[in-house]
Amino acid sequence: MQAKINSFFKPSSSSSSSISSSVKSADTEDGLAVWENNRNAIVNTYQRRSAIPDRSQVLKGCIGKPLKKGSSSVPKNLKKKRNYTQFHLELGQSDFLLRHCAECGAKYAPGDELDEKNHQSFHKDYMYGIPFKGWQNEKAFTSPLFNKNRIIMVSETDSPAHRNKVQEVVKMMEVELGEDWILHQHCKVYLFISSQRISGCLVAEPIKEAFKLIASPDDERHLQKESTSSPSTSIQFGNIVLQREVSKRCRASDDRLDCRAIVCEEEAKPAVCGIRAIWVSPSNRRKGIATWLLNTTRESFCNNGCMLEKSQLAFSQPSTMGRSFGSNYFGTCSFLVYKAKLIDTHFS
Repeated sequence: MQAKINSFFKPSSSSSSSISSSVKSADTEDGLAVWENNRNAIVNTYQRRSAIPDRSQVLKGCIGKPLKKGSSSVPKNLKKKRNYTQFHLELGQSDFLLRHCAECGAKYAPGDELDEKNHQSFHKDYMYGIPFKGWQNEKAFTSPLFNKNRIIMVSETDSPAHRNKVQEVVKMMEVELGEDWILHQHCKVYLFISSQRISGCLVAEPIKEAFKLIASPDDERHLQKESTSSPSTSIQFGNIVLQREVSKRCRASDDRLDCRAIVCEEEAKPAVCGIRAIWVSPSNRRKGIATWLLNTTRESFCNNGCMLEKSQLAFSQPSTMGRSFGSNYFGTCSFLVYKAKLIDTHFS
């Protein structure tokens, strides 16, 4: 049976001779006849691939190339444990997306590393003051009362680096005092430097007149009560005398919003220096920094070297804390105030 099968697939000599004869006569026939004779002939050409000398060369060529989707060149690590840590859990919190800082007033997203870092930087600058390394040419005022601190005055004639630093401090002041009104070209700025930080700032401008504030009888009685009831600051034990430090505190109502209107007399009073704005970082308040800034302003504001009297100073629309500080500084609740004008000329 196998012999019959082999004989069936084995080409006969007659067929091979006919094919060879047809090929020999192909030169003499036309193109159509050649196509008719060879149209069923299929020719396959195979080319042997070059041998790979070293598989490490192939791996080196794949390193650094992005893998295509579905590629299995790199085996998956099935033994690696997956991390299913949940960073946030929402249970109806009011501050789930943004958290409000009660001290600096900033809002940030908890869990966001960049947002928390920015909040920490702003919080430190707001609470303790803006970092300051000092300048080579600075108009500094020193005093034994400053405890190795100093006050620097910056005016419109100073270098751009000095004025740019003032702009940075004013941006921090605007968080509490409002925007786009504190500083203009004709202002003199006094910076209180403590521990390489600007912890206080006073902005003064020249004025010609102001109006006397009309205070209520309750405010005057409270101020007189505070001035007369000053406790003793020394305690004596035999021959040893201990001196205690007294920190001044404002009334409980000073931390709340004062909705009372500012009522002034109609007759204008002459004034020389207007205190446009005064600010001290929260951690440095109740330490006398604002008083030092005001005294330095009185000594150096006039170019002729004359010291101004307290009656020649005026506050611009004082806030609740500003009114309390002004009453303690001037010794009366009826001090001079004026309306600060918005001037388009910038300090820089």
